Amino acid sequence: MKKDLLAISDLSQKDIEKIIERSAALKKLQHQGKAHATLKGKTLGMIFEKSSTRTRVSFEVGMYQLGGHALFLSSDDLQIGRGEPVADTARVLSRYLDGIMIRTFAQSTIEELARHATIPVINGLTDLHHPCQVLADLFTIREKKGKLKGLKLAYIGDGNNMANSLIEACVRTGMHISIGCPHGYEPDAGVMREAQQETVRTESVLRIVNDPAKATQDADVVYTDVWASMGQEAEHAVRVRAFQGYEVDAKLMKTADAKAIVMHCLPAHRGEEIAADVIDGPQSVVWDQAENRLHTQKAVLELLMK
Repeated sequence: MKKDLLAISDLSQKDIEKIIERSAALKKLQHQGKAHATLKGKTLGMIFEKSSTRTRVSFEVGMYQLGGHALFLSSDDLQIGRGEPVADTARVLSRYLDGIMIRTFAQSTIEELARHATIPVINGLTDLHHPCQVLADLFTIREKKGKLKGLKLAYIGDGNNMANSLIEACVRTGMHISIGCPHGYEPDAGVMREAQQETVRTESVLRIVNDPAKATQDADVVYTDVWASMGQEAEHAVRVRAFQGYEVDAKLMKTADAKAIVMHCLPAHRGEEIAADVIDGPQSVVWDQAENRLHTQKAVLELLMK
């Protein structure tokens, strides 16, 4: 049976551990200049309804390094952009490709695509989830801290797709997570309900607070993201006002553990959600985090398409 990656909840704890271990191995092979063409002859179709830097480049380069081919498919170039049903697109592409990665708006779009595709479907980002980014984040944390279980991650900002996927990932791996966000900007209620149930098994602690300093207290990882995601540009001014006091700056970092690392999935707005001296400072692992998208996505591609 084919396996899709639509959300972190599609993965078991064992799957996550396997992806992290393989990410480390693939990173080592690349840095050593050793070939690892495990997907030779395979083709990945990449559908983009949202623009991208890291997602497109990392998947395209990743497929090349694995010996396969990546095909960029803009919604403007596909009949799906002119009203062809998602189900029909899924059926046709399944006859040509070995896998599909899609970066889109609604989670329902990717779920419908996966229902009708006979090849693996990978979520490159939706408004609800961003699983590939978070898998790279887990790899980065393990790389920097040597473990995941028992660490505390503080996420400061909008309860968006990043917050949802980080919550799912933390409670599956035994990490504790505190979300610091204003009233009305909490993570998805359905994600929260399922995550709270998972904490019983893994003994993770999941908290939502409205004081960013309470969220970052003694945190091992401090994570933030933009306050207005793609498609929310019209809300930018309103959100800037709502998120006053939620900038990850030097003052806020003093409440975290002295050895805490700082993460941001990019693109970043210095002076809004994060201060320049923090993202460019010694505690930041943002550029390693960005690089690790490449290695982790190669591990995901192998897992689903090999």
